[in-house]
Amino acid sequence: MSEIGLFEAMYSARALRRLKPDPVPDEIITQILDAAIRAPSAGNSQHWVFVVVRDVEVRRKLALIYRKASDIAKAIYQARGRPAHMTDEQYQRMMSSGAYLWEHMGEAPVLLVPCLRDRPAPPRETLPPAVQAIYEQELVYTDRIRGASIYPAVQNIILACRAFGLGTLITTNHIRCEGEVKALLGIPDDVLTYALMPIGYPEDRFGPVKRRPVNEVAYADRWGIGWPG
Repeated sequence: MSEIGLFEAMYSARALRRLKPDPVPDEIITQILDAAIRAPSAGNSQHWVFVVVRDVEVRRKLALIYRKASDIAKAIYQARGRPAHMTDEQYQRMMSSGAYLWEHMGEAPVLLVPCLRDRPAPPRETLPPAVQAIYEQELVYTDRIRGASIYPAVQNIILACRAFGLGTLITTNHIRCEGEVKALLGIPDDVLTYALMPIGYPEDRFGPVKRRPVNEVAYADRWGIGWPG
């Protein structure tokens, strides 16, 4: 593990899609997963599960499912068009980079699938009358915040990979064909997948991560009052 500062890691851990086929030692993957489970989870439930895919044939099959799902993603991107903050050149570069991943996902030596076990809401009749009256609203709330118990762990994975000099990124295209993914990996019905993360030693260099400036995306005290920083 390299001696790298937290902010250096955050500012340089860009999405790296071109990965070498060199194997990643199991002990490093274990440390990355141990970093993942240091993240917060709702109610300290810790109901995350991580599927580490290294088998060549399973990676190949998973990549085929991902490729099919990415055709849908491509259509969505094209219909949505270029984000306002990106130039045509930047947008085309992003699409080309994504296309490379769509074609080469299975070549990464490790494919990591972060998952969550489902935690259904308590039956309506077990709740106080006031909560029973807004039960449907509570179900919508629960569904909306579910990812808060897994995506902090995903961010820890990204930072831990950066510390080990490993490239990775988060993609969710596979969820469009999640039934096929779960069947391939033997994932139970009560477990949902939330990301697919190729991990390997990168061919490209880290950082810097380019983002819109803070004063374009933050408000002070209320919407519309620009943050002064």
